[in-house]
Amino acid sequence: MTREPRPDFLIIGAPKAGTTALHSALAQHPQVFVTSPKEPKYWLCDDAPPPAWNGPGDAHSQQEWIWRKRDYVRLFEPAGSHQIRGESTPFYLWSRGAHRRIGESLPAVRLIAVVRDPVDRAYSNWMHLWSDGLEPVADFEEAFNLQDERVRSGHAPFWRYRELGLYGEQLAHLRRHVDPDRILVLRYRDVVDSPQATVDRACRFLGIDEGHVADIPHDNSRNYSEPGWRPTVFGPLVRLGARLGAHAAPEVWRRASVPLIAQLSGREVHRPLLTPDQRERLLPAFADDVRLLTKITGEDYSDWLSNASRGSFRERRVSARR
Repeated sequence: MTREPRPDFLIIGAPKAGTTALHSALAQHPQVFVTSPKEPKYWLCDDAPPPAWNGPGDAHSQQEWIWRKRDYVRLFEPAGSHQIRGESTPFYLWSRGAHRRIGESLPAVRLIAVVRDPVDRAYSNWMHLWSDGLEPVADFEEAFNLQDERVRSGHAPFWRYRELGLYGEQLAHLRRHVDPDRILVLRYRDVVDSPQATVDRACRFLGIDEGHVADIPHDNSRNYSEPGWRPTVFGPLVRLGARLGAHAAPEVWRRASVPLIAQLSGREVHRPLLTPDQRERLLPAFADDVRLLTKITGEDYSDWLSNASRGSFRERRVSARR
């Protein structure tokens, strides 16, 4: 019997929590087929174009969304008959609408959520946009506190540094639409510190053979762009280019932006860790949700309430190998 071209699993989030690394690892498995593009974002839509968000780069990014059902199902057609099929859109965990659509349309799908210390995740989120020249605010805490203003002005979900890290609320809502037995929650620290065991755990959950993937590829972290003349000069050019790029094919601006974004950092610089004082000021935004997540999953996430930053994926991998 010919299978309907649709996903058997989704990696649903969270953004900047290791979803790209896990996606890349599962892509190496002979029994897995994953889509290209990695993030179709289909279940964020109701077979309608994405909302007209207007933050820096949002209009350009939205050109790459796969929002028509016929285009979405075609992504899965190349899969072999022996392969399970999946895609990875980290905003599904955040989107209440996606929870409903997935629950109604994919009754057998399995969902994998990767969660990360929400302060570290927010910092990495800001760093991604800052290093790409899209975030105009050089101070992370200031940008963090602009969330509500940016939501009101129509910025896309990726600008919600605080809201994207409220995993307890997100999972509580998701479980109203999807059987909790079909949801696997993984920790970012396990992706980094115990990659093979974490991939094998995902494989058991998906019902495929273990032992095919020995390591997790490097994630999609950026070089840090130090505040100074480079982001002052090149940042506005990137934001202008992204705005103009919304009127051309997506790949045009993607190619054109590479050398320009490279000028933002000029050299490889490790991003600074958040100080204990910075974490102390940000933790109250997440403390209640961390306790809710612990209650929902039965796992202890209290280490997230410390004032210690843990660094980027790259830095953690280097430290783990010492």
